[in-house]
Amino acid sequence: MTKLKINEPESGRRSFLKVGATLSAALLGAPSIAHAFDGGTKQKNPENANITKFRTLGTGKHSLEVTALGLGCMGMSYHRGHIPNKNASIALMRKAVEMGVTLFDTAEVYGAYTNEILVGEAISQFKNEISITTKFGFNIENGRMAGLNSRPEQIRKVADESLKRLKIDVIDLFYQHRQDPDVPVEEVAGTVKDLIQEGKVKNFGLSEVNVETIRKAHLVQPLTAIQSEYHLMWKKPEEGVLAACEELGIGFVPYSPMNRGYLTGMLNGQTNFYAANDNRAGLPRFQKEAMIANWPIVEFISNFGHERGLTPTQVALAWLMHQKPWIVPIPGTTKIAHLQENMAVADIQFSAEEVREINDAVSKIIIYGDRYTPVEQKRVEN
Repeated sequence: MTKLKINEPESGRRSFLKVGATLSAALLGAPSIAHAFDGGTKQKNPENANITKFRTLGTGKHSLEVTALGLGCMGMSYHRGHIPNKNASIALMRKAVEMGVTLFDTAEVYGAYTNEILVGEAISQFKNEISITTKFGFNIENGRMAGLNSRPEQIRKVADESLKRLKIDVIDLFYQHRQDPDVPVEEVAGTVKDLIQEGKVKNFGLSEVNVETIRKAHLVQPLTAIQSEYHLMWKKPEEGVLAACEELGIGFVPYSPMNRGYLTGMLNGQTNFYAANDNRAGLPRFQKEAMIANWPIVEFISNFGHERGLTPTQVALAWLMHQKPWIVPIPGTTKIAHLQENMAVADIQFSAEEVREINDAVSKIIIYGDRYTPVEQKRVEN
């Protein structure tokens, strides 16, 4: 990548974050925010039908009603730097349950296995009140990812072992983590259909797939959700996948809705990642030059939020939730304060004009750096 001389507005960023944190705390103390997930009536916001406290992934027999935002649990064990104290992570997940969050996302490969074990220890006792989703699709050798594997026998093995690690009776939503070119998706869907009939799985999902794959799988076993990266810096799902989901009645679950933390405004060209357990250290978009070059988008959402008493995180998440009423982001965090900041977004209302303002501004900003390395990019279809 060509070196760019860009002056990062560091002092302005610090000033904004101090003010934003104060305003966020005030918002979290307000009655409307404090009751965002108090278990009350599941109702649509009368002022903006796109925002609801609860949302539905999928339709008909394979629909899943969940809170408007879920919790991505991966970072508590995997790919996000120093691993927090186990008790702190358990406390955070239980706090999320206390706040009313009903969607928790993990995968066997996170750790490997350690994240599922952690989630099971933390919240399996609430299994009748919440939905726990996990994934299959890889071989794991010596605790590490070792190639793709979605053969029927492997899917069954993962389902059985995940149920034990999670300490649950049924997997609420079972995703194929990455498409296996050696196994037709129809065969994958058929295997999950069998697991559903056997009572081990309730619903089927796919991650990072294209429209053709979605249609093929959906014909065999109706899909409840597609999980893919989607945020202000990566809008590829808008080029067909979201339209297919709407047509077929499939929900959409954006992972990394804050672009792996960049859109929070807390990462910049001086950030040093803990490479031993943080994949961002090797991702093109998180190299120093790219992070400096991409700063204008953070500056825009910071200014937009500052005018409205919102943090950059809240602006980015609220924008995402305004796109479709069946989109349920799963931001991850290791800090209870950030969990509260994220969940407050269910009460944020943007007008159509504000959404257009965000879209217009972002469309003029060039994003630098690929989201994945070439090896990882081969595993995704978008």
